[in-house]
Amino acid sequence: MPLSQPRKEFIVRTAHSQLSTTFYDSTCPSATTIIRNSIRRAISRERRMAASLIRLHFHDCFVQGCDASILLDETPTIQSEKTAIPNVNSARGYEVIEAAKRDLERVCPGVVSCADILTLAARDASVMVGGPSWNVRLGRRDSTTASRSQANDLPSPFAPLDRLISDFDKKGLTPRDMVALSGAHTLGQTQCFLFRNRIYSNGTDIDANFARTRRRQCPQNGGDSNLAPLDLVTPNSFDNNYFRNLQQRRGLLQSDQVLFNGGSTDSIVSEYSRNPRTFASDFANAMIKMSEIQPLVGQNGIIRRVCSAIN
Repeated sequence: MPLSQPRKEFIVRTAHSQLSTTFYDSTCPSATTIIRNSIRRAISRERRMAASLIRLHFHDCFVQGCDASILLDETPTIQSEKTAIPNVNSARGYEVIEAAKRDLERVCPGVVSCADILTLAARDASVMVGGPSWNVRLGRRDSTTASRSQANDLPSPFAPLDRLISDFDKKGLTPRDMVALSGAHTLGQTQCFLFRNRIYSNGTDIDANFARTRRRQCPQNGGDSNLAPLDLVTPNSFDNNYFRNLQQRRGLLQSDQVLFNGGSTDSIVSEYSRNPRTFASDFANAMIKMSEIQPLVGQNGIIRRVCSAIN
């Protein structure tokens, strides 16, 4: 059953009381509609963009909190996160957020933060490809700094399970949150150099036929930027097939397969593979928790007029 039928909104309570679902009701009542329409246009042009926007939000929130620091360009005083190893020639969707910001600036200049746009964009991207919706609490402000060093320390696609659990725990996210969020890899593509060693290793944790198939797009030498879908079956639709892949030893990245490889998260993967609605609910709740990691609120931060630069 597609996760989008019927649509449900999932709600979780978190500690940041200064964030509110009604934050822009008086200052920019059309904000969420403007953003949603902008994101819909972008994903209608390129369905893969849904995965890119969800990933962009993740890479923002894990560095300095959800403050749109990932959107800042390089300057003499800012070391851009865009040039960090996990992001360079990889993170996408910056122009989509900028387009939504331009639409908002025409109606409500200087009101809606880029951090809130990015958070809403991730939710709207999920909905556009058949995933769950959820209530987004708003009121984040934008950073005036970035951290390339922290961005270089984002969870690695080569990390073992204990390291991943630790990385997520530092952000207040549980192993269950981690597995649910990893389910975003039901969407999108990844580059050859990130999975080459895995498909040529002849290891016991990868299906041999799957490895042979992946080698067609990823030679042993060269082709580093060649792309392959993280989910071979339904790469452009949000579903729970990712977890079935893991059970069949068909996780493309090492950090995917370690979630089902005899460790503590095997049971969660099995649960999500059996119950798509449980996965949808947990994914929504985990996205809310992630979106409220160390937000700048109140008088902290600024409202950028252009997302890539300080005012």
